[in-house]
Amino acid sequence: MRQRIAATLGIAAVLVSTAAHADCTDDAMIVFDGSGSMAEMGFNQIDEPRIFEARRAMRTVMPQVEQFRRIGLIVYGPGGAGGVGECSGIELRFGPRAGAAEAVIAAVENLQPEGRTALTEAVALAAKTLGSPKKPGTVVLVTDGKETCGGQTCALAAQLSGTALTVHVIGFKVRGEHFGWETEGDTDYLNSVSVAQCLANQTGGEYVGTETVDELIAAMNRTLGCNLLF
Repeated sequence: MRQRIAATLGIAAVLVSTAAHADCTDDAMIVFDGSGSMAEMGFNQIDEPRIFEARRAMRTVMPQVEQFRRIGLIVYGPGGAGGVGECSGIELRFGPRAGAAEAVIAAVENLQPEGRTALTEAVALAAKTLGSPKKPGTVVLVTDGKETCGGQTCALAAQLSGTALTVHVIGFKVRGEHFGWETEGDTDYLNSVSVAQCLANQTGGEYVGTETVDELIAAMNRTLGCNLLF
């Protein structure tokens, strides 16, 4: 009887690990926030520009996760012209490919944040690049906040719901609308959540709020890595 139970548990462990492996090896796209707010500093407990910390996180994470899956990169923010054109800065740097760490790190290292936050259109482009809705895939959106280009984020989430695409959203130092110098010392704004949370909710992904480099590293490892159970 004990041998039968042990054998059953062993089979279950293999099935769990196989399922986990299947889930974490789909092609993935990182959608990275390169908008002007990534260069902000000096308030809301931000001692240095967000982009500096994001670069450090990428240098740590990418060599760890590139071994599990093919990864591509979309950056939004830089490259748009002034005025309305500030929302046109959405760039597909490259589609999913093996050994993507060096290219992702270089792209983020050389990024000069500017422009507005067209995160909805950027995620839509990532879904298209991954072959959604026909093909499975994973999108990891790294954003510091809200959509500022008029995109209907939750409408896109509804469109992606029920497809084989999973969208994880990592909110990095997301700040609310009403912070002012008079509220300095009040940390309620640290509980702010990105409007993009609905993308994760509707596609079976995770929303992870992060404040530190270590938290950002852990969130990216969790969503891009492959934590197998044996």
